[in-house]
Amino acid sequence: MSKVRPSFEWLKRICRAEHGVAAVEFALILPIMLFTYLGTLEASTLITVDRKVQSVAGAIGDLVARVDGSISASQLQDFFQAASGIMTPYDSSDVLQVVTAVWVDSDGETEVIWTRQYQSGAYTDDTPHNQGEAFTLPEAMIDIARGNMVIAAEASYTYTPLKGIIFNAPVNLYRASYFMPRFGDPIAIN
Repeated sequence: MSKVRPSFEWLKRICRAEHGVAAVEFALILPIMLFTYLGTLEASTLITVDRKVQSVAGAIGDLVARVDGSISASQLQDFFQAASGIMTPYDSSDVLQVVTAVWVDSDGETEVIWTRQYQSGAYTDDTPHNQGEAFTLPEAMIDIARGNMVIAAEASYTYTPLKGIIFNAPVNLYRASYFMPRFGDPIAIN
């Protein structure tokens, strides 16, 4: 009686076949390529929005620091609205802008003289800072500003990811800029 050996000829043919290899490789690499592409897109958008928030803080602070003597509420509102335009094409209504005039005495102690904020078209003096309280400034700014006023401009924004595919938690962005009044005298608000 002859023994029948199992034939593995079909396995050998499969191992030698090269048809469809490119399609299989593409199917394996496609999810990684898409994940990388979407991650890069999301990261670049986040970086762009963060730079815009920094520009908003810098613009509003610089505009206020250029005022000679005193600033009116309507003029400050115009400055806030102009700085909001920097966020284009992103929605600027969620950007919180705060401008605070801080007095730094000769000992380096700080005191909030006045403060205003702007968000979603609403201008108010109800800010995170209170008149008369201390304000935290960088040490280098305190050293430069002893016996003078500092205009502290802050901008914050909560960035929500585009589709939530790569990450879906909102990112809180905050930037602050500090300026000395250009004309040397303290700036009052009317």
